[in-house]
Parts: sequence; structure tokens; C-alpha cells
Amino acid sequence: QVHVVESGGGLVPPGGSLRLSCAASGGIFSINAMLWYRQAPGKQRDWVATIAQGGVTTYADTVKGRFTISRDGAKNTGYLQMNSLKPEDTAVYYCNVWVLNDAAYWGQGTQVTVSS
Repeated sequence: QVHVVESGGGLVPPGGSLRLSCAASGGIFSINAMLWYRQAPGKQRDWVATIAQGGVTTYADTVKGRFTISRDGAKNTGYLQMNSLKPEDTAVYYCNVWVLNDAAYWGQGTQVTVSS
């Protein structure tokens, strides 16, 4: 029904920046919230950030002050701006889209690798 695609990942040196995108498509719908998660090899999938209705944002302590979540409602696209990246930020980053009166949808993930 709703298709979610993340993009923008890549290889970045420590201290660098990346801007991830989360595009939701599949018809006309309203988004209650967009959430970003990440999963490193051998570890569980952890929550990173959320932007909810009203533009309320929350962040995991591990990324607070370095990452910024935002959303462009006209495009049904969300973003995760990642600055001051650290090797421990290396993970597959997933977008989770909460659709009003429907369900939550996951993207396929985009790889972020922070390494020299």
C-alpha cells in the first residue's frame, strides 16, 4: 500500500556528514510520524529519532545534538541530517512511517559507514 524508500547512505570519514532521505509513496495519505532506526551487524535495531505531528522531535541520547530529523509534508519525504559522524554510527538506517488510520511501514534501509 505505502512504499517507503530510504536513500542517501554511503561511506563517510569520522566527523563527516550525511543527509538521509525517507520517501513515502503509494497514494494519498497522511503521515502521523516518521521514525528513524538503525541496526549494526550483530546488534538489535535501535530507535534513533522521531518527528511527529506538530513537528515534535525526539532523539536517542546517542545522537542528540548531532542528528536532526525533519519532514517535508508536501513531498511526503523525511530527512535525517547526520553531523559529526562517529564510527559507532555505522549501521543500516531504516525509516518507519506511521500512516494515519492505517499502519506503520518500513523501508529497506540504507547503509551508513563511518570510517577512515
